Amino acid sequence: MKIYYYSFYLILIGYLFISCNSKSGKDNYLGINTSVKYLDGYVGDDNCKSCHENEYNSWKGSHHDLAMLKANDSTVLGDFNNLKTEIDGVKYHFYKRDSLFLVNINEIDGSEKEYQITFTFGVTPLQQYLIDFDKGRKQVLRVTWNSDKNKWFHQYANDRIVTHDWLHWTNGAQNWNTMCAECHSTNLKKDYIVEKDSFHTTYSSINVSCESCHGPGEKHLNWANADLKDENYQILNGLTQKEQVNLCAPCHSRRVKLTKNLEPGAQFEDQYMIQTLTTNYYHPDGQINEEDYVFGSFMQSMMYAEDVKCSDCHDMHTMQLKFEGNTLCAQCHISTDYNTKNHHFHEENTEASQCINCHMTGKNYMGNDFRRDHSFRIPRPDQSIKYNTPNACKGCHEDETNQWAANWIKKWYGPERRDHFSDALILSSQDNLSKEQRDKLDIFINDLKYPEIARATVIDNLDYSTNDQYKSLLTALQDSSALVRYNALIKFRSLTLEDRLSIALKHLNDSTRLVRIAAAQLGIGFESSSLSETDKGKFTKPVSELEAMLYSNADFSTGRMQLGDYYLQNNDINTAIKHYEMAIKKDSLLIPAYSNLATAYSIIGNKDKAIQTLENWIKLEPSNSRSYYLRALLYFELKNNEKAIADLNKAIELNPNDTRSMYNIATYYFQDKKDLQLAENYINKALTIEPNNQDYKYLLALIYRDQGKFKSGQKIMSELRNQQR
Repeated sequence: MKIYYYSFYLILIGYLFISCNSKSGKDNYLGINTSVKYLDGYVGDDNCKSCHENEYNSWKGSHHDLAMLKANDSTVLGDFNNLKTEIDGVKYHFYKRDSLFLVNINEIDGSEKEYQITFTFGVTPLQQYLIDFDKGRKQVLRVTWNSDKNKWFHQYANDRIVTHDWLHWTNGAQNWNTMCAECHSTNLKKDYIVEKDSFHTTYSSINVSCESCHGPGEKHLNWANADLKDENYQILNGLTQKEQVNLCAPCHSRRVKLTKNLEPGAQFEDQYMIQTLTTNYYHPDGQINEEDYVFGSFMQSMMYAEDVKCSDCHDMHTMQLKFEGNTLCAQCHISTDYNTKNHHFHEENTEASQCINCHMTGKNYMGNDFRRDHSFRIPRPDQSIKYNTPNACKGCHEDETNQWAANWIKKWYGPERRDHFSDALILSSQDNLSKEQRDKLDIFINDLKYPEIARATVIDNLDYSTNDQYKSLLTALQDSSALVRYNALIKFRSLTLEDRLSIALKHLNDSTRLVRIAAAQLGIGFESSSLSETDKGKFTKPVSELEAMLYSNADFSTGRMQLGDYYLQNNDINTAIKHYEMAIKKDSLLIPAYSNLATAYSIIGNKDKAIQTLENWIKLEPSNSRSYYLRALLYFELKNNEKAIADLNKAIELNPNDTRSMYNIATYYFQDKKDLQLAENYINKALTIEPNNQDYKYLLALIYRDQGKFKSGQKIMSELRNQQR
């Protein structure tokens, strides 16, 4: 058997409640004109106010009401009275001209420009400002008004963000259409035009109005004006937990869009995919870390499992808590058991005795916006000792150690900690698991007593290779949770196309869009001619839903890259290149797009473009070994072996654990240079790091054969045959 260099390839990268009962009968509805045809059925707040004045007045002035407004003297809170300031190297001059609010910005690169504020964004604890740009874009100004301290500040304090960075306020990370609009206005239609990289964004109401949560009101108006009213109010009420999740979670969660436009009240998993609790965004135990919003943490809680809903704690119109202090928790938790020193071991009626300060720790986001973790967890300083996770005790007792806190917990509550899913989350994020540990996790993912988001996260965290591990996934495919089924399906992508198809075909008709999309992903790259007409038909809807998801996120740089991945896997290389290039244009620091683009150029034979793309990557990240490794493979294809070997050695210098480069060098010295000793040295280095790699063992066996070390070579070959049985 001939030994081949690893091919030039990449890992594809794969983000309300009111009662509508009338108190005074038909008279309340006098004056409503039901002959008017409203756009998409959205009738506006004034039509709601005429019958629901109390709810309207409660909502008025709330964060939802003030989510976005036109900039004028009554809405702008920031100081535009000819104020000059410099923050993180950027110079600002805030002033007014007639009724216009203006800011002159001198960037750190010396460029200077005047901008007009067109809209306010939010109110407290900070207010942001929107500026109109070309192609229908609105950008969120980086400098932000602190409404509590009445001063200007930068959310990314102390960062000097250059103008070409994706994080710069003129670029994608601060684009209103992409990042903000859907949750700050009503009936938002982003309408991103992929071919032109432009927007034609519209909304029915500028802010988060009644119909954002209750849905379009035209049918309700017709119902209200009817002589005979049935029991269907023709409006969304959000009475149950599931209904409220579908209304609130789309905007109060870190998630990926599955559809083009938000439909109020539609099932969450038919419109969005919640971000799992991976360590990119959460602490290893599931506590919030990045800007995770609320739903992902709430899904972890016992309250969520017990059917507690948003409106049990929050007034859905004022956006305020229903009660202050521990009275809020005492709605369900008996005060004599919990609101006592015998439970919390702190002085009563102090900050330390407040339930939320032990069970709802929080973090500042956006510079000064404190948000609490909604997983309602018990402090675990014992985990903090091992894994450096945060705990509530250290949040107050900053000068003490985690061990100090753990000792007090043990003294107060005993040596045993209650079984908690965070143990499995933490374990699944670790490397080099023992068989016993892995077996526990494979059991965990199918144990329904644990939260679905925790079980889905463990699946997401783990690699799958053995039959027993895949058996646990096959069980998970029957789970009641769409999120668990989705993450289980995705793990089958590493199988052969034939095996993937057999799994996909069983789930293409799943009741939930999210799962159907996962099934469609398993079928990417298949030849339709290999399927029966019946099986082809099963793919039609899920594939269209997958493409809708990809195009719904194409205004993100990462979304464009994923579109490139999709077309690359479907062998439409030129379309893939188009999307990869746009991804890099949107975010020049989107590193994975460079390797993907270089791969696409290499496939169509444009080696010069491929090498140039990798060199652009090297300029951005000169210490990244991967770029040198990929360029070496291209040099091998161009028969420039000297440069290839130099790049592989550079890759190893930058990453001493780069066994792929070692393997390729060993292969080169074995096949091309016939330097068996050097070949043996390099492959043994690789095997020291990956002792069970079968490709590496096979190459060493061949080297031993050519060196005349027949017994050593035969021993390795025998081991390999036994492993394949």
